Amino acid sequence: MTHDGPADHLEQNRRFWDDEAAAWHAPLARDHWSRTEPSWGLWATPEPQVTVLPDGIAGMRTIELGCGTAYVSAWLARAGAQPVGIDLSEQQLATARAMQEEFGLDFPLVLGNAEKVPYEDDSFDLAISEYGASLWCDPYRWIPEAARLLVPGGRLVFMRYSPLFALCASPEGAASTRLFREQFGLTRLEWGNHVQFILPHGEMLRLLRSCGFVVEDLIEVQAPRPAHRDYAEVSADWAHQWPSEEIWKARLAG
Repeated sequence: MTHDGPADHLEQNRRFWDDEAAAWHAPLARDHWSRTEPSWGLWATPEPQVTVLPDGIAGMRTIELGCGTAYVSAWLARAGAQPVGIDLSEQQLATARAMQEEFGLDFPLVLGNAEKVPYEDDSFDLAISEYGASLWCDPYRWIPEAARLLVPGGRLVFMRYSPLFALCASPEGAASTRLFREQFGLTRLEWGNHVQFILPHGEMLRLLRSCGFVVEDLIEVQAPRPAHRDYAEVSADWAHQWPSEEIWKARLAG
């Protein structure tokens, strides 16, 4: 399976995170870093509810693809893993380094592109992405790269917006009960100053299989009632009725 689309999303998204998004995302970093137990995504879904992290995480070599402020890698480090974080935003990594110093954790943070990671084949036991490469990178590039980086039997776990959310995401505001775009051909979403990627389930499944992955689980996340907040792109009420986000778990065959 190949994909020959444009790669201009990397520069667009780097500018978005360096020039705009980092300013509002940085204040959230301390809250995420200070959590004693991981909670995932928009609705802070507790780790015991979804079991994102595999058993035996202690000692695993892990890479967070599109790490942002690297709070996921911080959770992994506290669990005994050996994490590496990679992100293309200097501003996000600057915040991550400040958090490392504040919380007394130290692990490699790499300025780079999750679609072309400067590590050798078979370097990691776990690749993970929570709204990082899983949303902001071309899946036809970053998923084969994750497969290259993982040892046989290695795990890939990622969280992203759901395809249903992408179909219902309104150009003017929060997700609607109407469909605003077609599912066939859904891949690249242009949002003016940044680009996101969401594949339908069938296409994602075929892509993962073509890269040697065995899909072990797909969790469609339901927002709780009551939820701690709404978001500009989706309300908690909408996400209680339909999944706004999902978690994929896969294992590299071999």
